[in-house]
Amino acid sequence: MIRVAIVNDLPMAVAALRRTLDAASGLEVAWTAHDGAEAVDKCARDVPDVILMDLIMPVMDGVEATRRIMRESPCAIVVVTATVSGNAGKVFEAMGHGALDAVATPVLGLDGAVSGGEELLKKIFTIAKLVSRPGGTQAMAAPAPAPLFPSRQPPLAVIGASTGGPKAVATILAGMPPDLEAALVVIQHVDMGFAGSLAEWLGSQCPLTVRVAGDGQRPAPGAVLVAGTNDHLVLRPDLTLAYQADPVDYPYRPSVDAFFHSVARHWPKPGVAALLTGMGRDGAKGLLALRRAGWATIAQDQATSVVYGMPKAAAELDAARHVLPLPDIARAILDNLIPRSTTHAG
Repeated sequence: MIRVAIVNDLPMAVAALRRTLDAASGLEVAWTAHDGAEAVDKCARDVPDVILMDLIMPVMDGVEATRRIMRESPCAIVVVTATVSGNAGKVFEAMGHGALDAVATPVLGLDGAVSGGEELLKKIFTIAKLVSRPGGTQAMAAPAPAPLFPSRQPPLAVIGASTGGPKAVATILAGMPPDLEAALVVIQHVDMGFAGSLAEWLGSQCPLTVRVAGDGQRPAPGAVLVAGTNDHLVLRPDLTLAYQADPVDYPYRPSVDAFFHSVARHWPKPGVAALLTGMGRDGAKGLLALRRAGWATIAQDQATSVVYGMPKAAAELDAARHVLPLPDIARAILDNLIPRSTTHAG
C-alpha cells in the first residue's frame, strides 16, 4: 500500500485529490495538512511514501515546506498546482529543493466527477516504483561507435538532470557567455505540461536563448534546447532531434540515457556531457557511452547534489572523467568544449 499525504488549503482541491486516490487500488491517504508548516510538523511524525504539495498556501508556502521536509524528513514530493503559467517560478524552485515532479490539480466537477486525475495517479505509481527500487533500471543497448565524418556542426554540450535539476541547470546556464559558440541540449525529468514554462524560466536565468526542442530541429550555436515531451528526445543519424516512445516501459521520461546513447552514436565530434543531481541511475550508462566515444564527461558531486543518485551511479561506473561541485561545472564545460569556446563567462 502506497501512503500518500495531501497538503492543500482549498477544501475542493483536497476533495478532488481524495477522490482521485480513492479511485485507485493500492493507495491510501496518510494524512492531510492545510499549510506548509502543518505539513512539516506532520511529516516529522509520520513520513508518507509520497506528498502531494500545493504551492500557494497561508503560513508557509509549498516551496519552503518542500525545502524543510527534504532537509528534515526527506520523502518523495510531487507539486500539485492549479496553474502552470502563473506558478512556474515556484514550481522550479520547489523542484530545486527536491520535489520530484509537478502536475496540475485534478478538478472536481459539479456532478462530483473528477477530471485530470489519471496523470496524477500515473506519476504516483511511477515515483513509488522508483523510490522502492532506486537501482532498478532497464539495460539499454550499447551504442555503435560514433561515425567519423567531416562536420561543420557546432561544439555540443549535453546535460541530464532530475531531482533538484532545474536550479542546477539554471546555475550552469548562468555561467555561459551570451556569445557562446556551442550548442546545448538539456534533458530534465519534468512533465510535458511544464516543459514550456521550464524553458522560459531557464531563459530568464541566463544570457542564452532557451527553447523547447522541436522534432526535426538541429542543435545550434548559442541556443539551449530542452526536452519537451514525455517521450524520449533522441539524436537521429542526420543530426536532427526527434521524440520517440521506445523504450516504452522505461520509468524515466524523458530519459537521459536514451538521449546520451543516441548522441554517442551519431554526433560526429566529441563534446561535453554533464550528469547532475537526481534520483535513480538514469544517464549513468549513457554518460559512460559518451566517455568511451571520447567525450569530456562530468558528474555533479555529492555535496552540491540535492539527491546524489544519478551522478553517484555515473561515478560508480567510472563514467565521469570529472566529479565537480555545481559552481565549477559551467567553467569545466567551457574549458572542455571541442573546439574550445573563445569566449568565457567572466
